[in-house]
Parts: sequence; structure tokens; C-alpha cells
Amino acid sequence: MERRIDLAEISDGKRYGSEDMVKAGCADCQGCSACCRGMGDSILLDPYDVCRLSEGLKTGFEELMKEAVGLTMADGLILPHLKMAGESESCSFLDENGRCSIHSFRPGFCRLFPLGRIYENGSFWYFLQIHECRKEKRSKVRIRKWLDIPELARYETFISDWHYFTKDLGERIQSLGAEGQEQSKKLCLYVLNRFYIEPYGGMEHFYDRFYERFAEAQTLVRN
Repeated sequence: MERRIDLAEISDGKRYGSEDMVKAGCADCQGCSACCRGMGDSILLDPYDVCRLSEGLKTGFEELMKEAVGLTMADGLILPHLKMAGESESCSFLDENGRCSIHSFRPGFCRLFPLGRIYENGSFWYFLQIHECRKEKRSKVRIRKWLDIPELARYETFISDWHYFTKDLGERIQSLGAEGQEQSKKLCLYVLNRFYIEPYGGMEHFYDRFYERFAEAQTLVRN
């Protein structure tokens, strides 16, 4: 989900790469799970997230939709997000002790926090959100280590490609207006089915199969 923000208000004003050190270390979030509660539908999932969740939980997208994942409109597209549940509006994967039950394969937004991304010129930078995490004494950690994602360079390329593809397609859908509702619906369902519902056959196949679908989907933006 793209937001218009003033970096001077929410960050330390710096832009970071994956090899840089930032004050994001939070002592393993001991005694705190604030960022796992009350997030509404803002924790959007990309295809990598869904593939990793499906593999980690040994289930398909339809099963995830029954309890843990919902759908929302975001920037013109229908995209999946983590559901909040109960009176405390907690993430569905938060256990009774306030700990993440899917920590080793948690989504990218969760791994990123309290960092964010600034997209520009076909790529992105990281930035540190200074008001979001409740842990006041945070230690310095290298962003690469903080994210803890295999093949990080490949992942970052995917993140950038997915962002700009959905941004362009979302803008095209929004430009269709009321007269193009049927076409808009078809495009939204195409993205949902092709990139989320259709399985990838495990993380070892994710990038190859994603980019096969991605090449096919480029025509949706160009035509």
C-alpha cells in the first residue's frame, strides 16, 4: 500500500541500504506485541509472503483465507492481508503468550518493522520509523540481518518489481472509471488467482515461477 509521507516527521531523515546499520534491535520484543495488534487490514501480503506461509503451515491459500487472511482493496487492486482477531484485534498468528507462532516464516512487513521503504526511480531505499516501535532502547543491527531473508538481493528485486507492477496496474484500473467496472473486476481477479491462489510448488520454485507469471502479466499494463 503506497502512502504519501513526510520523512522528516516519521524518520531520522536518512536512507539506508541492506548493508547499513540501524537502531532497530528490540531485544526480541520481550514483553511486547504492540505492533501485532490493532493493525486493521494494513499488513498486506505479497506473493512471496503467501508462498512462504503456505509452505510453513503446509496449507493452501484457500485454507489461509478461512481464519488468518482477508482481502482488501488497496490502490485499485484486491490484495490479501493478515487478519486481526478478537477484542484486542490481535494478529491471528499471535499465541496466548503474545508471541508470533509463525516467526520463522512471518511476512515481509513484519520482518521490516520498524523500518519502511521509500520507492523511487524504479527501486527503493529503507528508512527507520522513529515513532512506531514502543521499545525505547534499541540496539544497532545490520538491515540484512534484521530482515533475515534468504537470497536478499533476489528478494529485493522481486519487491521492487512487484511494487511497480501493482502500482502501474492499479493506476490503470482506477483510470477505467465506472464504465470499466467489468474489466477492472477481471484484472483484479486475474492478479489474485495468478499470483496468490495458484500454488508455486514450494519456495525453491518461487522466483522462477513468479517471473514466468510476471512476464505474462506485463501485457496487462502495456495493453
